[in-house]
Amino acid sequence: MHWILLASLFSVVWAERTPRLKFVIREPDRYHFEKPENYMTVYHKQGTDVLYVGGQAVIYMLTFTDKGVQDIKIPVATNQNARDTCFSRTTWGKLECDNFITVIEQVNDTFVVCGTNAGSPKCWHMVRAFLLFFEVPKDGHMAPASDISPPFPSHRSISLSAEGSLYSALSAVDKQQGSIRRVSGAGRLLRTENKWLLSPQFAGAALIPASHKYQQEIYFMFSEINKTATVDEEPYRARIGRVCLTDEGGVKNILPDSWTTFLKARVMCGSGSTFQQYNNIKRAYVLTAQENRTGLMYGLFSNAWETTVVCAYSIEDIDQVFATSKLKGYNSPLPGHRPGTCTMNTTTPPNTKVLEVMRDHPEIENVIRPIGGAPLDLPTEDHFTHIVMGTALAVNGEHYSVVYLGTEQGKVLKVLHTLEEAFIISQFSLFHNEGPVLSMAIDSQKGHLYVGTSTEIQRVPLADCGRYGDSCRECILSRDPYCGWDSAKKKCLAIPAAYNISTGALIQNLDHSNATFCGDAKAPKSRTTVPKDVLVDSKGPVLLPCPIRSYHATYRWEKDDSNKHYPCTVSGTSCVLAPTPELPMKDGVFRCVAVEDGFKQEVVSYRLVFNGSPLPASLASSLGLSVLLAAATLWLL
Repeated sequence: MHWILLASLFSVVWAERTPRLKFVIREPDRYHFEKPENYMTVYHKQGTDVLYVGGQAVIYMLTFTDKGVQDIKIPVATNQNARDTCFSRTTWGKLECDNFITVIEQVNDTFVVCGTNAGSPKCWHMVRAFLLFFEVPKDGHMAPASDISPPFPSHRSISLSAEGSLYSALSAVDKQQGSIRRVSGAGRLLRTENKWLLSPQFAGAALIPASHKYQQEIYFMFSEINKTATVDEEPYRARIGRVCLTDEGGVKNILPDSWTTFLKARVMCGSGSTFQQYNNIKRAYVLTAQENRTGLMYGLFSNAWETTVVCAYSIEDIDQVFATSKLKGYNSPLPGHRPGTCTMNTTTPPNTKVLEVMRDHPEIENVIRPIGGAPLDLPTEDHFTHIVMGTALAVNGEHYSVVYLGTEQGKVLKVLHTLEEAFIISQFSLFHNEGPVLSMAIDSQKGHLYVGTSTEIQRVPLADCGRYGDSCRECILSRDPYCGWDSAKKKCLAIPAAYNISTGALIQNLDHSNATFCGDAKAPKSRTTVPKDVLVDSKGPVLLPCPIRSYHATYRWEKDDSNKHYPCTVSGTSCVLAPTPELPMKDGVFRCVAVEDGFKQEVVSYRLVFNGSPLPASLASSLGLSVLLAAATLWLL
C-alpha cells in the first residue's frame, strides 16, 4: 500500500506554472572572468556584437563571434589618495575600496564612464575607436561625478542616455537623500527637490517616445519609504516618476535648478481581491514602439519575505493615470496648464503659480495597477534577480511579448506573455558554476540574449528552435513566438526578419497549447519504440527511468498489452517506475507513455529478463545515474 500511495502522490502531472522544457546550454559564445566580478555594469548597443562590462577597476570590451569571444581589457585604476582615505575610514567596507565601474553610457559619439573611485566618484570620457580615457572637465556642461555615480558599488544607481543628454538616478544611502538629475547635455542641469523623494531605491529608467519630440518623457521606477506604514504594512511603496526632456527648470525664486515637470505615482503589484501586495520594486524593464507611446513596463517586485513576482503595465494606462488624476493634497482649481505637462515653448518663463503647485504637490492620487489586476502566474519558488523582454512578430501578424527572467540559481526562464496567461516556454541552465544572474541585455535586432554572473558572460540566441524537437507537434506546443514549423522542410525554424506574412507557409499557434494546426492526429502505432533488453538479478531492485521531454505532459507506464496504467515517480529529468504490490517486476515489456494536448507518444520501453545474474555493465553505465537518483529519492521518502 505504501508504494501505491507514494507513486500516486508523485505522479507526473505538470501544471502550466512549470517550464515546459528544461535544458542545459553550453554554447561557445561565453567569456570567463579571470576573477569574480561581484558588481558589474553592462552596456550593449542594439545591432552590434560588442558588450561592455564594467567591473572592478576594469572595463571588458567583449566581441562575440560564432567561434568564441574576443576580449580587450581597459584598466581604470583607483586614485591612490582616494584608496588611502577609504582604508582609513573603518566604517566603510574595505572590500569596496577600489574603482568599481557604475556607469557606461554612450552620449552622442563619446562614452561616459564613471566609477566609485574608492568612495570618491570620478568620471571619464572614452573614445571608442582609440580606447582613450581622459577625465571629464569640471565645467558647466556636466555635473560632478558624485551626482552621477554612487561612492560604493553596493549602492544602487541608474543612468540613461537620451537625446544627447545623460540622466542619473542615485539611490538614498546614509545621509545622501537620493535624486533624479540631468547631469550633462545642452539643457540645464536639473535635479529633484529633496522633499519629493523619500529615501528612494531605483530599479530602472526608460525613455518614453512620442510622435512630437517635445512630448518625450523619461520614466524612473523606484521604491521609497512609506512614512504612513502601520505595524502590519510594509515599509516600502513602489513608484513611477516622470520628467519631460524639454524641462528647463523654474525661475529665480521657485525651482531655479529643479525639475518643473516631475510627478510621481504609486504602482501596485498584487491581486486586487487580497491584501497581499508586493511593494518593493527591484528591477524594471520598459519596451516601447519607436515613435509612439505604446508599450509595456515589466516590474520585478518582492515582499517582506523576499518572494519575487512580476507585474506588467500598459504605457497607455500609465499615461492615462498621469493625465487625469488629481494631485495629492491639492483641491483648488489649477492656476494654468496641468502641472507635469510637457510644453513646446520653453523660452517663455513658466507660470509661477503652476511652479508653486508643482513644488508642493508632486504626487498624484490615483494608483497604477497591473494588466489583469494581478502578477503573472509564475513559480514563486524561483527567486528572480533580473528581467528583460523582447517582442516577436508572429506569423499571424501580431506582436507577442517574450520575457526573460534570471534567477538566483543562474538559470533563465523564457516566458510568453499574452493577454490571457504567462506560458513558461523553457528554462535554461547556462553556467558551469551556479550563482545569481547579475546582468542581462537583449538585442532584438541581431536576435541575442546576454546573461552574466560573477564568473562568466554568455550569449544565447533568442530563436533556439532546433531544441524543440523534430515534429510539427513539438514545435507548435513550444509556443515560442520566434519559431515556426516549416511543413516543406519538416523543421522547426526561426522566423526570418523579412518573412512575408501573407504568402509565408510557417505554422504557429501561440494563444493556446493546441497542435491541431499540424493536421488531424493520426492514431499512434501500438508500439513505437524497440524495447531495450534488461537482464536483472531476481534479488536486486529494479527501477526503470523514462526521460522527461515536456514537463507539461502526463507520464505513465504500461506493462505488456494490459490497459492498466502505472504512475511514475519524478527524479530529476526522469520519470521512474518502481515495483509496487500491484506491479511486481516480472518478465515482460514495460512502456513509458507521455500524453500532451491529447496526443499519446511512447517514449521508451524495456523488456525485463530475470536470469539470476548481475546487471550487465553496459546497461548499468547507461542507466546508472537515473536509477541511483531514483533509488535515493525513494529511500529518502
